[in-house]
Amino acid sequence: MKIDVPYGKDGSMSAVIGDDVKVSFLEANDVQIGDEDENINAAINNPINSKNFKEFLSDAKNVLVIVNDATRPTPTKKILEFIFDDLKQTHFNFIIATGAHRGPSQEEYLQIFGSYYEQIKDKIIVHDARVEEDMVFLGQSTNGTQMYVNKAGVKADKIIIISSVEPHYFAGYTGGRKSFLPGIAGYTTIEQNHKLALVPEARALALDGNPVHEDMIDAIKTVKQDIFSIMTVLDKHHNVYATCCGHINDSFHAAIDHANEVFAAPLKEKADIVVSVVKFPQDIDLYQAQKGIDNAKLALKKKGIMILVAKCRCGIGGKAFADLLGSSDTPEAALETIEKGYVLGYHKAAKMAEIGLWAQMWGVTDVKPDVISKLFIKPFSHLQTAIDLALKEKGRNASVLFLMDGGLTVPLIK
Repeated sequence: MKIDVPYGKDGSMSAVIGDDVKVSFLEANDVQIGDEDENINAAINNPINSKNFKEFLSDAKNVLVIVNDATRPTPTKKILEFIFDDLKQTHFNFIIATGAHRGPSQEEYLQIFGSYYEQIKDKIIVHDARVEEDMVFLGQSTNGTQMYVNKAGVKADKIIIISSVEPHYFAGYTGGRKSFLPGIAGYTTIEQNHKLALVPEARALALDGNPVHEDMIDAIKTVKQDIFSIMTVLDKHHNVYATCCGHINDSFHAAIDHANEVFAAPLKEKADIVVSVVKFPQDIDLYQAQKGIDNAKLALKKKGIMILVAKCRCGIGGKAFADLLGSSDTPEAALETIEKGYVLGYHKAAKMAEIGLWAQMWGVTDVKPDVISKLFIKPFSHLQTAIDLALKEKGRNASVLFLMDGGLTVPLIK
């Protein structure tokens, strides 16, 4: 059997596996895609617990549009086709909700905004969480997080959020409140919030009792301006499956139902070897591709082998998590360091180290072998080599599962 998997934006990798090996595939569920334009237009004109879009903008003086960075598959440029004519009648700015990520490259600006970039490039603010003078203090959350957000969000009298909702490995789901925290929050705020990811309740598909989510909701409560939320849910091919607009929390929760229909994938039993394929754009670096590791653990047997397939176009990504893992001799040592004091990025290291306690992590990436091997990930250049060695180690009777969109698909044992 020859198996092809995506690698990078337009590339692929393949491996041949003998017919005697038990191989299965798990990917996001197939859903019926209707007319995407009608889907988006109807949601914008019939929002949930909100004025429609034109009415929302009718008395606007200073509009801020919050959009995701290039690590998300959010169809921002597609949404602009439906709102830009009304938006350009107002005084507006865009802010890229980078959280603690870097700002976009020229190519990534075009990925986000498409042909609209030339018209709006002078109206784009790139959030930088580390610039303290750009932050405004809005209060303290129930969990004690100090709420600092970009002052651009305070100066605006109307806020539009364009985002997408899919599972997130410690916030439960992306979208909605995440545009503020971590999207346009200060570094200290993000660090305090992400420390809450260390508890078991912070996991994919979980909102009730999830302190990370609760913190984000508290952040939204500090925002006094009118918000018009545009939440999309994409299918496994990045087509628009559903759009939910209007009230920020109500549209978010409505989108969750659709996100579960796509990304919560039922699985009968765990496998000895799980190949987790992280697609573009989440394959930007290991920091983002780690989501494919965390989702894949849900489908992996104890003492199993997980093979991450992600190009990691920009290398490792977050420095803190890589430095921590790289300076630890064992996963246990990394977890002990985290217990002594939290630094932003350590939540990522903790999730990886916890898996390292009971399973092997291998990686087919473009990251240099001497770099990734320090992070408890055994490096490979080719999928075929990794598969062959995994089967040699686990035996020909081992089961192999390909998680075909590991960054977004959440396996659920039934």
